[in-house]
Amino acid sequence: MPAKNSVSEQNAGRTFTESARRAQIVQAAIEVLAEVGYAKTSFSKIAKQAGLSSTGMISYHFKGKDDLMHEVVTEVMRVAEAHMVPRIEAADGYRGRLRAFIESNIGLLTVYPKHLPALNEVLTNLKGDDPHRIGFVGTLKAMMGIQEQRMREAQASGEFRDFDAKVMVTALRGAIDGVIARSVLDPELDIAACGAELADIFDLATRRMP
Repeated sequence: MPAKNSVSEQNAGRTFTESARRAQIVQAAIEVLAEVGYAKTSFSKIAKQAGLSSTGMISYHFKGKDDLMHEVVTEVMRVAEAHMVPRIEAADGYRGRLRAFIESNIGLLTVYPKHLPALNEVLTNLKGDDPHRIGFVGTLKAMMGIQEQRMREAQASGEFRDFDAKVMVTALRGAIDGVIARSVLDPELDIAACGAELADIFDLATRRMP
């Protein structure tokens, strides 16, 4: 076994060896989840997708399916944040940032078509008391809480009309998830057009009319 000298040395070793293999396995898991669903996702299918000779390599890097699924959720969230945040921050005003939020979220389906469907597969199949699901639900609630606060700030600024921010954010989340589900059933779906249409709908629903 390698000597456990320091955190930096361990991280360095993982950066050049284990991290690359783990990333390869997680990417393969995302692709399998999106294609066959959570129930049919197995280490054998993931190993085949990743081009591995056996499932042993997966077991070496991950404690089990739950551990791997947790990494899938973490990776999808990382990718989503990297894709969305710069676009949202570059937008002007509350209306512009709301549009950027919607279009960049939906647009993720164009750049990473498997990621969001894979995330939905994991989260809808984890048990209610699963710590990974509980953790994600907590994160999602925190994110929606931030969105509610932004809605209220936009209302206070005069850009948005008066409405129940929690209801609006919940409706927005449901609408985005609906497009994700539709994209799985319809590979020919015009993702950009859906994003623009959804952004138009919620712009009309939230903005203060003159």
